[in-house]
Amino acid sequence: MLVFSKGLSVFPLLLLAFGVLAGVTTVLFGFGGGFVAVPLLYALLTSIHGADSAVGQAAMHIAVATSTCVMIFGASMATLRQHRAGALPWDQVRPLAGFIAAGAVAGAAAATWISGEWVRWAFIAYLALTIADALLRPGFVHGTAAGMQPMGRRAAATAGLAIGAIAAFLGVGGSVMTVPLMRRRGASMAAATAMASPLSLPMAVAGTAAYMLASQGAGLGPWHVGYVDLQAFALLTAGSWTGIRLAAPLIGRIPDALHAKAYLALLGLVLLVMIVA
Repeated sequence: MLVFSKGLSVFPLLLLAFGVLAGVTTVLFGFGGGFVAVPLLYALLTSIHGADSAVGQAAMHIAVATSTCVMIFGASMATLRQHRAGALPWDQVRPLAGFIAAGAVAGAAAATWISGEWVRWAFIAYLALTIADALLRPGFVHGTAAGMQPMGRRAAATAGLAIGAIAAFLGVGGSVMTVPLMRRRGASMAAATAMASPLSLPMAVAGTAAYMLASQGAGLGPWHVGYVDLQAFALLTAGSWTGIRLAAPLIGRIPDALHAKAYLALLGLVLLVMIVA
């Protein structure tokens, strides 16, 4: 994707900078980097290679797959940071993890069979519905005082499979589903966003494996394993590591209502970027 032999390029710097932003949003909002990496990579790939090239036609698939791969590192680091800060309610995380991994395999497989433009519009539609639901139904911005309610096995299975499938299909991590879900079950924003990182891990591992096995022989170039762009992965991961270290001191220190409003504002910004990309 990126040609370093032509001297300094703005594109590696953009990927590093957005990697930092991905790391910050992973720690503070549980985004896993997908909301940052997917729009950025889609825009860069289509502008560099052209929409009619092999890479351009697969741009959305590459962006989703690479984002999912970066998520393995970001979610692992964020989970460690959240655990050390004592912000993770593991009893709420464990029942969902296996079901999310199973759903992710199905979601990633489905995405490779659908055109990149359909994946892009599915991404946009899901963001819009999530924002509208959070604004129109009570309980997200201001939360509840009842405390977090545990999930039964059947509810965990249903929610986990859906979260894994949708997250892997769109390459966005589970935050867009797990945070609203846990928020409505009485979790604080600090707890809800903390849980998003470990719950993104099984999706990221299963989804990356599926994307790496896809698109063999598609002519995407030597720096690709399946749909995963290895150069973009390296740069985004390096930036993400820096962002996670910078954001770690803020864990649990953002007022709850402000945290919820900032989460929705970021979703709105990403929605706008994807519409105009």
